[in-house]
Amino acid sequence: MRVLFLPGASGDGGFWRPLSRLLPDRWEKTFFDWPGLGVIPPRPDVDGFDDLVRLVLEALDEPADLVAQSMGGVVALWAALERPRFVRRLVLVATSGGLDTARFGAADWRADYARDFPGARRFIVEQRPDLTARLASVTAPALLVWGDADPISPVALGAHLADTLPHARLVVVAGGDHALGRDRAADVAPHVLRHLA
Repeated sequence: MRVLFLPGASGDGGFWRPLSRLLPDRWEKTFFDWPGLGVIPPRPDVDGFDDLVRLVLEALDEPADLVAQSMGGVVALWAALERPRFVRRLVLVATSGGLDTARFGAADWRADYARDFPGARRFIVEQRPDLTARLASVTAPALLVWGDADPISPVALGAHLADTLPHARLVVVAGGDHALGRDRAADVAPHVLRHLA
């Protein structure tokens, strides 16, 4: 069984290491870094969300599960729409899902991100992929993991995704914030294990 771990805007696939250590060793695990985001060195061929999706699609030469954080969830859903036969299951943690988050009362993280990572590729704060019209076509079963103390991805957004995606289930972790996939790995892992096993 293959599991591809996609980070958020930090670009650092190491975000998922605490969770991955709680999942079976026999699973084949691949951790993506996003070139040019956070402090990850850039690549000339990566300068937009479509390029991030291409990186994932290049790895989807056989069926796999996608575990994705925040912005990585947009990439995961996009990949699932492009190659549905190769995305077996989805785990989406605190993601916008390619929706307009402002309508759910989400805090805008972009100004803080641009200040903290001035060398990051600008597309991450300028592009806003809109998957609204396509989400009902996602065929992969999706586990949605949210924290109820996350101002960037409010629970209302997770609930809307759970209603929109055809095969989705929402789990809310009490006290979890935007980094719950890493910081609350012990609480998240049993849900991921049950969904992917």
